[in-house]
Formats: sequence, C-alpha cells, structure tokens
Amino acid sequence: MAGYRKLGRTSSQRKALLRNQVTDLLYHGKIRTTEAKAKEIRKIAEGLIALGVKEKDNYEEVTVQAKVAKKDENGKRVKENGKTVFETVEKTIKKDKPSRLHARKQIYKVVYPRKEVPVAGKQRKANTKQIDFADKLFNEYGNKYANRNGGYTRIVKIGQRPGDAAMEVLIELV
Repeated sequence: MAGYRKLGRTSSQRKALLRNQVTDLLYHGKIRTTEAKAKEIRKIAEGLIALGVKEKDNYEEVTVQAKVAKKDENGKRVKENGKTVFETVEKTIKKDKPSRLHARKQIYKVVYPRKEVPVAGKQRKANTKQIDFADKLFNEYGNKYANRNGGYTRIVKIGQRPGDAAMEVLIELV
C-alpha cells in the first residue's frame, strides 16, 4: 500500500497540484478543496510550519558596511563628472545560520513564488512585490505557533459537491 494518495493524477501533476494548494493555504490561511486533497496538503503544510517554528530564532545579526548611491532632495542620484557618487553606510542584517539556510531552501523546494498585486491604483504591475514565504514561515507562523506542539491545520467538512458528490472540506490554519 502506498504512503500517499495518488489523486487520479500522474506524479508530476500531483506534485504541482499539492505545491500550488500548499502555497495558497500559506498565503490565504484557508482553502476549499476535496477531503483527499486536504489530507495530503495537511502533511506538507504542517511539516513546513514545524520547520518554520524550529528555525525561527536561528540567525545572528551582523553589522556590515555597504556602498549606497548618494541622493539629492528629490531622490535622484547625485553625479559628479558623469559618475555616480557613493557613500558608505552601516547596516544591520540577519545572517542565517546553516540549519536555517537549509530550512529556507527546503521551503523553496515546496512553495511556489508568488507576487502580491495591489487592488487599487494605477500601474498595478509596477507596484507588485514578491512574497517571501520562508520569512513568513519563520517570522509570522513561527511566532504564532511557537507554544504549540503540532496540529497547525484544521479540516472542516462542508458537504458534498453538487457535480460529482465528492466531500468538500475547508482546510485552514488554526
């Protein structure tokens, strides 16, 4: 007997489906799907959240010096003799320790990259920003579920779907 549900799909289709639904679950907090898919999504999502909880404080803060382009009062770069002028600035950054870096790469293997598009305003494409799911798992979910020993998701049965009578459920983060 297999250790997972095949969901009537080839392996590549199944992996893509589960990755997409796990990404949506982490982004929205809840999704509506069939019971079999939800049970498979739960395994993956709980593993990722557990990884985020485990590695949430595993970094060190380092002060580095960086060269930044000097800007005038209008926010434009200052140029002298046709060359941009740079100034040295000290910044404090979070440097991942090796196990957190590995966890970050494990998360990126599962979760698809996602862009957040603003609802209102002109130039919607110009204002999009990339969501960093690893940071979201470490900072937001890591702090939220720090005192919890597993059980990060909940499956609530909704009823049968009209088309094929498949049991529909709502899977949500607790």
